[in-house]
Amino acid sequence: MNDGVWAAPGRVNLIGEHTDYNDGFVMPFALPHTTVATVARRDDGVLRLHSADIDGDGAGPFELRLDELAPGGGRGWTDYPAGVVWALREAGHRVGGADIHYESTVPAGAGLSSSAALEVVTALALNDLYELGLERRYIARLCRRAENVYVGAPTGIMDQMASACCTDGHALHLDTRALSLRQVPFDLRAHGLELLVVDTRVKHSHSEGEYGRRRAGCEAGAAALGVNALRDVPNDALEDALARLDDPEVRSLVRHVVTENHRVERVIAHLEAGEVRAIGPLLTEGHASLRDDFHVSCRELDLVVDTSLTAGALGARMTGGGFGGSAIVLTESSSAHLVAQSVQEAFASASLDAPRVFTASPSAGARRLS
Repeated sequence: MNDGVWAAPGRVNLIGEHTDYNDGFVMPFALPHTTVATVARRDDGVLRLHSADIDGDGAGPFELRLDELAPGGGRGWTDYPAGVVWALREAGHRVGGADIHYESTVPAGAGLSSSAALEVVTALALNDLYELGLERRYIARLCRRAENVYVGAPTGIMDQMASACCTDGHALHLDTRALSLRQVPFDLRAHGLELLVVDTRVKHSHSEGEYGRRRAGCEAGAAALGVNALRDVPNDALEDALARLDDPEVRSLVRHVVTENHRVERVIAHLEAGEVRAIGPLLTEGHASLRDDFHVSCRELDLVVDTSLTAGALGARMTGGGFGGSAIVLTESSSAHLVAQSVQEAFASASLDAPRVFTASPSAGARRLS
């Protein structure tokens, strides 16, 4: 027996990369790919977890006692849902045990927030089952706390907010300081466009330490400039700010964050004016900044971007934290097949494993299915 079925999506970030932990602006949208949780309450203080997407003993089921949950990480995929339960209980919410079975179509390790989907679907299910009455933004904040403290991953708030709060046919303009949301229409089909996601199937091993290094560099830049966060440096004051920074690495990080926040604002202006094609060059500009200033791209991501543009795409960039994962490509619908084929052929010519290419349509956020 189960008490219900819930789903939470992965996400693609259209623009606004490595800005969320700098109190800046991001613009994700939810994928149609989801993590689905079939859940039943239990009254014995046990959390029982099972995944249909992992082979062998790693799938579970795993039984965890609620009163023994504690931060620390390193215990595998179960840390994410267990961390959510820990965060709910630590915040004073009366959550009991549960049997949870997960099935996911969100590609893992592709920079599409499979972990946030796992967290958010768990939190939403428990919120409904235990009648907690929690608001979506608060659920996202608890999920981020689970990932930051329980799992030990220093992520920002974007992934959880996107999974919890996105709506069908829109991109989500999120101010990560105020946690204010605006749904921006993003109807690609009406404009004869497609957005391809290219999962390179690559995850470079040094990514986690490098992420922390860049975050520390951004914090050092903010401190040197006397601001609370890099979000407080306006784009028209950027050159003066850069001239005050001695460390060239910090200077490059600051330049990316400030210009990326400005790109988010420019993309919003184009979308609200119905100028969807005009965002293409801004996506490409963002990739160059991530590659040259933030140094988080890699050979495979650059190959996707360069090949797509040569094949006629309107714009392309890496999406997510970098060092592998996925890129997005904005293209005319009539050219999408050619662009995808060109990318596949370029990977084959470079003796790289074939990437996974699919069309992304802005979809609904987390929801109860039954």
